Amino acid sequence: MNRIAVLCLAVSSFMAAQQQMSLLDCEEAFQKNNLQLLAEQYNINMADADIMQSKIWELPQLSGQFNAYNPQDKKFFDVGHSKGAGITQLIYMGGKKKNEIAFAKSNKELAQLQFSQLLVDLRAQLRTTYFNLYYEKLKLENTDKQLGYMNDLLSAYRVQSAKGNVSLKDAVRLQSLVIQLNHDKLEINKNILEFEQNLKVLTGISEDIEPVISESQAKEALAAQPFGDEEELKAKALENNADYRYNLKLVDNSKLYAQWQKSLNVPDLNVGAAWDQAGGTFNNEANLTLGIPLPLWRANQGNVEKANFAIQQNQKKVEFQKLTLETKVQSAYKTWKAQYEQLLDIKTTDLQNMDLVYNGMMTNFRKGNVNLIEFTDFMDSYRETALQIYDMKNEIMQSAEQLNQLVQTKIFY
Repeated sequence: MNRIAVLCLAVSSFMAAQQQMSLLDCEEAFQKNNLQLLAEQYNINMADADIMQSKIWELPQLSGQFNAYNPQDKKFFDVGHSKGAGITQLIYMGGKKKNEIAFAKSNKELAQLQFSQLLVDLRAQLRTTYFNLYYEKLKLENTDKQLGYMNDLLSAYRVQSAKGNVSLKDAVRLQSLVIQLNHDKLEINKNILEFEQNLKVLTGISEDIEPVISESQAKEALAAQPFGDEEELKAKALENNADYRYNLKLVDNSKLYAQWQKSLNVPDLNVGAAWDQAGGTFNNEANLTLGIPLPLWRANQGNVEKANFAIQQNQKKVEFQKLTLETKVQSAYKTWKAQYEQLLDIKTTDLQNMDLVYNGMMTNFRKGNVNLIEFTDFMDSYRETALQIYDMKNEIMQSAEQLNQLVQTKIFY
């Protein structure tokens, strides 16, 4: 009785360590808990702080003067008879502040696009990992079903082989198939552990996640078709892809930076007021002060040239990004189409027939209507085919997610 209680406790602990979640549940947890995404959001906040800083002017400067030595009365620090004060303010000329603010606002737009691209990339990683885990779980379930029967059969053959009723060769043949199934199971479990770990990092959930997808949902996802053809998908990608839009915005950003650097060549004006007790032409004299650097050369010309080269560089990057994006969309679409058509060639009746033949082979082998060689050959073929079909379905989902990641708008219906 105690052993049963311990077993029940172990099973309940295992179930408690797993959390059943739909894909939508995972996406909600991801947006709420993903640390990489949360950290990236601070770049937008820092860009807001840069905009705030760009609007702040230099502080006015207050100055004063006091007598250090009065040679007439031979007196040090004769403050009572000689002192003065002044205040100056730097006035930006040439639209410097306006250009600096525009550049800071453009930097915020870049930060937002970077965040959007990271969101897309991490969500695609989440979805592909979720489907990977789902299909690996199905492969494990199928492999465990085969192993359960084959292990029982192998145990029976070992007993009969020891009694001399069957040949050792038959037991070894079964043993090799069991070894292969165990090897498949080991590889599947290794993949499951990796995908579970990735999902934990992406969703911020410490428990193992059990994918919840109904059979009808899985069929609908596999049957989904993209809107439009290859050229339409390319056009949508160029319109919506955040990484490409980032590079487009980077050209505008570099132009604003160049404009700002050019405006820095315009001398600024220092405006002020001064009061002097007795050092000027009049007692208690009040004066207006003006100061401006002499523009004998362009003090910021090097930075202007550098900014102009940056514009040209970023324009070339846009051309490269456009070609790269269009090529990736073309490749992803062709890959999805080839994999979809490959799976489409396998009819639903074919899959049903495969399971029907599998059950028939089991029944006929038990009745002695099928010999061991025929049975093991079929089982090995069935093992490989079952794994390949799951992989084919998963590859379609992976290709569809890659298209979603590139086009970044709803393209499947």
